[in-house]
This record gives sequence, structure tokens and C-alpha cells, in this order.
Amino acid sequence: MKTVAVIGLGNIATRHRRNLKYLFPESRLLAMSASGRIPDETISDCDQIVSSIEELIQQGVELALVASPAPFHAQHAIPLLEAGIPTLIEKPVTADVEDAKKLIASAVRTQTPVAVGYCLRYLPSSQVMKRLLEAQSIGTLLNAQVEIGQYLPDWRPTKDYRETVSAKASLGGGALLELSHELDYTQWLLGDLDIQFSHLRSSSLLGLEVEDLVDTIATTESGVVVNIHLDLLQRQAFRRCRFVGTQGTIEWDLIKNEVKQTLLAEHSVIYSEPDWDKNQMYLNMVVDFVAKIEGKTNACINLNQAAKTIELIETIKRGANHR
Repeated sequence: MKTVAVIGLGNIATRHRRNLKYLFPESRLLAMSASGRIPDETISDCDQIVSSIEELIQQGVELALVASPAPFHAQHAIPLLEAGIPTLIEKPVTADVEDAKKLIASAVRTQTPVAVGYCLRYLPSSQVMKRLLEAQSIGTLLNAQVEIGQYLPDWRPTKDYRETVSAKASLGGGALLELSHELDYTQWLLGDLDIQFSHLRSSSLLGLEVEDLVDTIATTESGVVVNIHLDLLQRQAFRRCRFVGTQGTIEWDLIKNEVKQTLLAEHSVIYSEPDWDKNQMYLNMVVDFVAKIEGKTNACINLNQAAKTIELIETIKRGANHR
């Protein structure tokens, strides 16, 4: 890779620039803000600032990473695909189904490699979970509980949380889009979800214009009942799942990168590596995408899979009780 690019200047874009420079130290890295503005501040791990997608395309980019706010993903990614530039899009793929459809149409038309960055699939414990559930290690699955909670003001301590992407509806904020990882990996592990009930809340605790609490009950094709809870409020970060089967249970702690299994009275730690460097997920994701570009075996998340998550979010919003 001689020339690579990252669109967006937020925290995740900063991580991606650093990682691209690590993976391709000899490459020239171009950066572009979501709006095309030329920033006054110094941009780390960057060789050149460009002000438009057109300028970026003219520079002969071989890999682009779109890390702008979700409502801008389609308008940034489609011209790149039309120019034949392989593009990795940060999650969620878009903020609505219509934009997702436009992206899919462009990808089908151009056949340009494209993938979506749901990095938690590259967490080692998630791969362990996938294998255990496929092997029916706890028998027939009956129930699943999926929960994440983390206090929004702690996400980006140097910024006013009310001014961040996460807090603004116009930029794709709110618990459903911001925490869509949980919806992605639940469908990856269990199959398509059929929403039975949803309750969205915008509490007064943070004064947000978007939902900060989400509770959803869904079922799978095989009849598993799945309870999903997302929130932006828990002061102690929490990210765990529990799966109940006819022969036992599995508990998955994503923060600890740990999987425990109970069969009858036998408790065992299947996998535990809490000190594993979480940045490796992002590196593995880019390496996997390069494999896709080169036509090699890969596990990249495609646009259709990512669009299912956006469809699920819209279904939840349409049918939800609100408070």
C-alpha cells in the first residue's frame, strides 16, 4: 500500500491513522475531515490533508477508511467505490436503510471491495463463543441475555459529551446506533432476530436528544428468546452476555475477554486473556480487509450483513414504546 486515506478526524479515525501507519510504515497517508474543512490543529500520523473526496481520489489512494459520522458514510464511500478504491467503512454502515441500499447498489455495480468495521468479531473470545454455540456445547439454546452499559461522559473525557457524535441525532447518535456492535454480533452468533418488544428511553440524567436506554426482546428462527439491554449511563462499564441451554450455560465477558461455561455442576474457564491488546482487533480487521482486496480467504463483514443491523434498528424504533 503506497497511498492510504482516512476520512474523519474523531477518536476512531485517529486510531485508524495510527494503525495504518503501523501496518504500512512506508505509505503516504491522507486525511480528510467529514465536512472537508482544513483543520487548524495538527493531525497525527498524517502526511497530507485533503478537502474533498475528489481530491482524495486524484491522489491514487489504494485503501480508504471511512470513519466519519454514520449519516455521511454513503456520501463519502460511494464515490470511492465508483472510483474503484477499496473501502472499509466504520460501524454502523449508515444511519438509515435507504443509505445502506444505495451503498449496496454501488458495491454490486462496481464490484469494488468493501467491508464494515464491526471490530468485536475480531476479539478472540468472540471467536470462542462462535465455536461453542455452533458446536451446541450447552445443548439446545433456550435463552440469551446481551447487555452493555457505559457512562457516555467517560467515553471521550477531554470533550463535552453533549457536543459529541454520540449525543446528536443529526450525527447518528443514541444508544442504538452507537452500541450497534451488540446487535451485529448477536445476529452473527444466533441468526436473524425477530423483534417482539422494545422500550426506548431518553432519561433526564444526561440531557440528551437521543435514546440513552434501550431494552428489546427478540426471538430467533429456532425459538431462542433474546433479551438485549443497551445504555449510555452505567458508571462502571459493563459488557457481558449469558447463554442458557438445555445442558448448561455460557457467560461471556467482553471487557475481560473471557468465556466461562457451566455444565451441570462443572464450572470451567474456556478462555481468559484480559490483558490482550484490544487495538489488535482493529489491526486484524484491516489485515483481513487487505486479504479481501487480494482475493484471499477473509471474514470481513459485508454490506448486506451490516445493513441487517440498520434494518433491525429501524424495526426497533418503529415498534418501540418511548418515554
